[in-house]
Amino acid sequence: MNFPRTIEIPSEATGRKGHIGDYETEQALARQHDLGQFLTPEPVAIFMTSMFRLSSDSVHVLDAGAGRGALISALVRRLCGESRKPGEISITAYEIDLALMQELQTTLSVCRLDCERAGIAFSATIHNVDFIEAVVPMLRKDLFAPHSPRFNTAILNPPYRKIRSDSTTRQLLRSAGIETGNLYTGFLALAIRLLSHDAEMVAITPRSFCNGPYFRPFREDFLAQMSLRRLHVYESRSAAFNGDDVLQENIIFHAVKSQQQPERVIISTSSGEPGATVREHSVAYEDVVASADPEKFIHLVTDDGQAKAKTAMSRLSATLEELGLSVSTGRVVDFRAESFLREQPSWNTVPLIYPCHFNGGFVSWPKDNCRKSNAIVANEETRNLLIPSEIYVLVKRFTSKEERRRVVACIYNPVRVAVETVGFENHLNYYHAAGHGLSMALAKGLAAFLNSTLVDVCFRQFNGHTQVNATDLRSLRYPTRHQLEHLGRLVEYPAANQEDLDELLEKELDVTT
Repeated sequence: MNFPRTIEIPSEATGRKGHIGDYETEQALARQHDLGQFLTPEPVAIFMTSMFRLSSDSVHVLDAGAGRGALISALVRRLCGESRKPGEISITAYEIDLALMQELQTTLSVCRLDCERAGIAFSATIHNVDFIEAVVPMLRKDLFAPHSPRFNTAILNPPYRKIRSDSTTRQLLRSAGIETGNLYTGFLALAIRLLSHDAEMVAITPRSFCNGPYFRPFREDFLAQMSLRRLHVYESRSAAFNGDDVLQENIIFHAVKSQQQPERVIISTSSGEPGATVREHSVAYEDVVASADPEKFIHLVTDDGQAKAKTAMSRLSATLEELGLSVSTGRVVDFRAESFLREQPSWNTVPLIYPCHFNGGFVSWPKDNCRKSNAIVANEETRNLLIPSEIYVLVKRFTSKEERRRVVACIYNPVRVAVETVGFENHLNYYHAAGHGLSMALAKGLAAFLNSTLVDVCFRQFNGHTQVNATDLRSLRYPTRHQLEHLGRLVEYPAANQEDLDELLEKELDVTT
């Protein structure tokens, strides 16, 4: 085996990453945060390896962010325990963290012994380098770059960290034809390019790539090259990575490098706790990635109830464009406009609306004892930040984990605030008609629809975090204008009792959840 650039760590070392004492452990955790690392717990690694359908006699494995080798170890143990064992296993592991080298080396040494006992030829190489910096020159076929290897198996828990648009990493990825703003999708895109035809990939990643405009180029690239076979979602944000500060929902996917998409995809769920029950649900591929969807959102329909809701939503006939409506993000970025913000309104200000002004389905303004400003100065410098003070439907861009709905809507009613213009802060999305307001009947019907359980259930199928982007709202199907206006005349206020609201929608729109 070839283990370049390894280090020696005393055998009595203790702590989370094999370091001595609290100080070293804190350093390790800080380094883990800087690198975007979340090391894979053994139960997760074992579950991931169970997804493979390995049949080749020679298994060539890529692990692009190997950590301590938990994924490799679990995969080798599984292969050694098969009734029909492969004749050869070769491992190529990339890991940038020098402090993990000895543990990774030890893991692969144990794998070699396991393979010897099972009668399997074993080889392994560790590259203690940046995966992106190492692989991009290969793919570009740079003059002195080594030959690009090919793998028939990839197992990954890539680092999660945003990439600045002006960074060397972003420029490297672009030079390989990859456009993405996060390390984990960059790792996946590069790994895909190293796979041979019909190769299998299993990876655990944030769910964020399933929707939103930022990951659209990656989704298009991924779905053009890979055939999704299974998606697993954890119901808890933290159970799978117990002890780590994981803020996003994570998914595990199994995909095959092929342009031939399957008729059906397995969607499974579990709590994330070790030994938890795994529930599986087979759905049509079209229900996971709709062929007519230009955004290529990936929907996780996890049970019959969600499938029923998705079917009900698909029966709604209107798009926002057909309704003559648009949805935009609030123009006022408060830290950029800080010099114009005022705690209380005065003669030269207009209302500045934040999520904190939501109250019972309508905007309540001004709000006393609020940590946010209530007003913004109206002058030439802020003109482009303000819009006509008319009727709008507002939606929070960020909801807390405690809120029962992912989409929270309310109405801004200018009758309650007599001004010519108004400012919506950047933490809000607002529905409008070519920059102007809506009728009250349409606004009430639209807000009621957005606050429904139907929208919440369908929205959660493709959105796994607490951010609600304008693109996500544009992707929804809507009732017709006539249906929305009729609904608006019937509903007393958009934040009505949830059960009553859902019953009204079921009766008037013939949709159920």
